[in-house]
Amino acid sequence: MIVTALTLCGCAGQSAGQYQRADVFPVAGRQGICVEGGYYWVSGSKSLTKYDKNWNVVAENKNPFEGYTLEVNHIGDIDVYKNELYLGVEHFMDGVGKNIQVAVYDADTLKPKRVFPFKNDTGQKECSGIAVDPDSRTVYTCSWIDDESSDYLYMYDLDKGDYKGKMKMEPAPKWLQGVAYDQGKLYVTADDGDADKNEPDHMYSVEPSADKKTGKVVSEKTFDDVIRQGEIEGLTFDGEHNRLLLLYNRGAKIIAGMPKGFYDGYHEEINEVFMYNMTK
Repeated sequence: MIVTALTLCGCAGQSAGQYQRADVFPVAGRQGICVEGGYYWVSGSKSLTKYDKNWNVVAENKNPFEGYTLEVNHIGDIDVYKNELYLGVEHFMDGVGKNIQVAVYDADTLKPKRVFPFKNDTGQKECSGIAVDPDSRTVYTCSWIDDESSDYLYMYDLDKGDYKGKMKMEPAPKWLQGVAYDQGKLYVTADDGDADKNEPDHMYSVEPSADKKTGKVVSEKTFDDVIRQGEIEGLTFDGEHNRLLLLYNRGAKIIAGMPKGFYDGYHEEINEVFMYNMTK
């Protein structure tokens, strides 16, 4: 993606958070990552995979859209809370999203359980990621599309599924790929580097205002320590071990949000989870 992060990094400042890369794990999925109770879950565009603490596969669902009445073909970044997976499901093709669904899946069977009543007049045009905030009982979603709709994080009630409003990020990152909640703040990943020029992507923190109408954005980390620059994706925080987990793809050329062809030396896209130890 050819977008610079200069404005955000220069105006918003740099967080004091420290992230030390500890390990890298190949995974079967290019979209999202979440962790709970010693297990990891990874989403592909059309798959869900559950791993144990040693990254052994313990469950897979390669047909996750069974039972939907609207046409859907894409899962973004995911989250988990009390052994339930939260997914943003939609139909996505060549940069255009429709039929957005906020869906809850069983974290063991990886099968759908229920769907939130999605509010269609919020302005959200795509759903690239989802995050659960158990403290305020809020589910947040973000959008990848590069227009005014992606300036916001959209909020739903965790218990009832009702729409709660939207939070304007100031200043707003672009090309959002994932969102996560940790200790009162939200964190978003942005595909704002240029892999063709070996420019890295970024993570930003978002501190909500008291009324959650706005969120102050600060540059949190520049991912110049990945194996090769490519496409940043979802993220999650492992509070038990004080770690950040980030999904990063390399090898494929991304056009309008979709893999189309490969860089020299690659014959397939490689999907990896980077694990960082945190000091905050």
